[in-house]
Amino acid sequence: MARVSLTPRRTFFFRFMEWYSKKTYGKVLDPGKVLAHQPDVLRADLRFERSVAKWNRLDADLKALAEMATAASIGCSWCMDFGYWVSRERGMAREKLVDVPRWRESGAYTELERDVMAYAEAMTATPPTVDDELAARLVGRLGEPAFVELTAMVAVENLRSRINAALGLTSQGFKDSCDVPQGAEPVSTARQRR
Repeated sequence: MARVSLTPRRTFFFRFMEWYSKKTYGKVLDPGKVLAHQPDVLRADLRFERSVAKWNRLDADLKALAEMATAASIGCSWCMDFGYWVSRERGMAREKLVDVPRWRESGAYTELERDVMAYAEAMTATPPTVDDELAARLVGRLGEPAFVELTAMVAVENLRSRINAALGLTSQGFKDSCDVPQGAEPVSTARQRR
């Protein structure tokens, strides 16, 4: 349960953020609701996220796995839920997203993806436990610009996940809206039976 109400003052700025969020995501994001209690924080966060969205040196799937491994390490169910939805909307394989919390045991990942998630976890540990060998492997495979972006993305997700977890935000049901419910027939099979 959120530790701050999800009903901030309905200022013009909040109403605009609410409209944009509904238009873009189908619902108002809970982090936006809580940050709206301090409009300067919300404005800064929105500007920052717009800048982060322009980073493009790291493969989008690797970025998503790094973000979700970070969120899983911190235990932010809101970030896991939203990250799953965003990545599925982009077309990322469901198995890769579902298996993030148990990536070490899963056969869904390449060696590079495993290194990215190991790096995310090592960076997220307090204190960080990144070792030179892992960093050198990633620099060799990704190149320095993408490695720097990976490092920054893990730090950004630490910020997001720690804020959301500390504020008590939990899943908003994004994941539930993008998967076929278990036991449901694919549309093409149901049509063939008619």
